[in-house]
Amino acid sequence: MKFIDEYRGAPEAQQFLRAIERLVTRPWTLMEICGGQTHTLVKSGLDRLLPPAVRLVHGPGCPVCVTPLELIDRALALAARPEVLFTSFGDMLRVPGSTTDLLSVKAAGGDVRIVYSPLDAVKLAQKYPEREVVFFAVGFETTAPANAMAVYYAKQLGLTNFSILCAHVLVPPAMVALLSAPATQIQGFLAAGHVCAIMGYHEYLPIAAQYRVPIVVTGFEPLDLLQGIYMTIAQLERGTWSVENQYARAVTLAGNQHAQRLMAEVFAVRDRQWRGIGLIPQSGLGLREPFAAYDAEVKFQVSAITAPESPLCIAGLIMQGRARPSDCTAFGTRCTPEQPLGAPMVSSEGACAAYYQYGRGADFSLPLAALPQQDATNLPER
Repeated sequence: MKFIDEYRGAPEAQQFLRAIERLVTRPWTLMEICGGQTHTLVKSGLDRLLPPAVRLVHGPGCPVCVTPLELIDRALALAARPEVLFTSFGDMLRVPGSTTDLLSVKAAGGDVRIVYSPLDAVKLAQKYPEREVVFFAVGFETTAPANAMAVYYAKQLGLTNFSILCAHVLVPPAMVALLSAPATQIQGFLAAGHVCAIMGYHEYLPIAAQYRVPIVVTGFEPLDLLQGIYMTIAQLERGTWSVENQYARAVTLAGNQHAQRLMAEVFAVRDRQWRGIGLIPQSGLGLREPFAAYDAEVKFQVSAITAPESPLCIAGLIMQGRARPSDCTAFGTRCTPEQPLGAPMVSSEGACAAYYQYGRGADFSLPLAALPQQDATNLPER
């Protein structure tokens, strides 16, 4: 792989911006699925530098943000139990539940620990056989193989004090749900490159064909995103709808088939609730019967815990591309990183966090004429 800085060059970015401006003949609305892509776009200001006719909306690609409130409350209930050693990645600790968060449970005496791999949680279960170790398994297809391996390995070791609280969700069903909505304005997608590195992009072919939308698998650096936008707009202007791979340095059509086989052995596809969005059929993963003993919801009987969403938080509208964070009346006032109403304000991939961190209290576009003149005849090959 080339050095990352080679995907951040200002002259090359200006070339892509000029080319996009020359290409566009009418308004288009594109959605980037991944929250990491949202942060790159906002941090680098690319969304402001694009021609006004190109409108970017933010998708539900932040796994922390779409984890439903009821699952957060179940995690809080587990973490507060004296026999439980609750483990999680750090990005879940400040996500608000109905009344508190994991960091507060930890401060109150709960044994809540940050781990950097689910296998770290397995090692803790080996080290403390008298404790019940629970790992909060959150994520899209990107993190599912590692979480599947943790469960598989725990079973191989014969551990009976390890389990996971599974909150895995899948990207393609969410895209179908967004495109099927009556008021959808999405005309093209930038697909998440890391998800496709695991799953490939063959799953997107029928979606592009059925809904007649171009889908471009895109990386996470500024030039990746600009090239992905250029490729998507080029298809829209031609009137075509196919799946293209901008992120060829990391993604293939078939993906990582070893990881896919492990996921299929450990997990089964299930219906899943998405925070702020609702139930999306066949959009999540749950443990298969041979691994049912490692399901923390069943083991500790917390499945009955439910919770209503905050009426003040419009995270669902934001993740469906129907609103921006700055459209929320609570943004930056009643909802801040210190006192969040919803997960998108505290997640490292949340759209609200990006807008708050980079000072986007109001949306505006910088005229493309403000950029230095640059020849866009020969676009850089990435």
